[in-house]
Amino acid sequence: MKTIKDILQEKGSEVFTINQNETVFAALTRLAEKNAGALLVIDDQDDVVGLLSERDYARKVILKGVFSKSTLVKNIMEKQVHYVHPENSVDESMSLMTEKCTRHLPVMVNGSLLGLVSIGDLVKAAIQEKEFLIKQLTSYIKAG
Repeated sequence: MKTIKDILQEKGSEVFTINQNETVFAALTRLAEKNAGALLVIDDQDDVVGLLSERDYARKVILKGVFSKSTLVKNIMEKQVHYVHPENSVDESMSLMTEKCTRHLPVMVNGSLLGLVSIGDLVKAAIQEKEFLIKQLTSYIKAG
């Protein structure tokens, strides 16, 4: 069974961040530059304090008529960040995402950030696991 550690080994551990005191416009610029759907929000000590996604922008800026060039990230970010450990399975992590209605989970160990996984990463890993199982079962059946 694949773990979060396996996913990070395949995709890498690069995490895109933004300081909570930067503007939403700066965050949008970074999202576009990195072709990402979310940024981890950090404070001045580089501690994770939130998560900012395209969904937050759509719901908390566009729909409310707020200006992205004058609104700070800390005013619209999701402050409750759910995270996983490298040992968590893909299934456990997908369940957490579903339960908490989030599409991104930081990977943390003892307060240290190791990476970030998205729903896309987890679905890809789940599909790979299923394809491997199908190949194994097909091979077993043909051999029998």
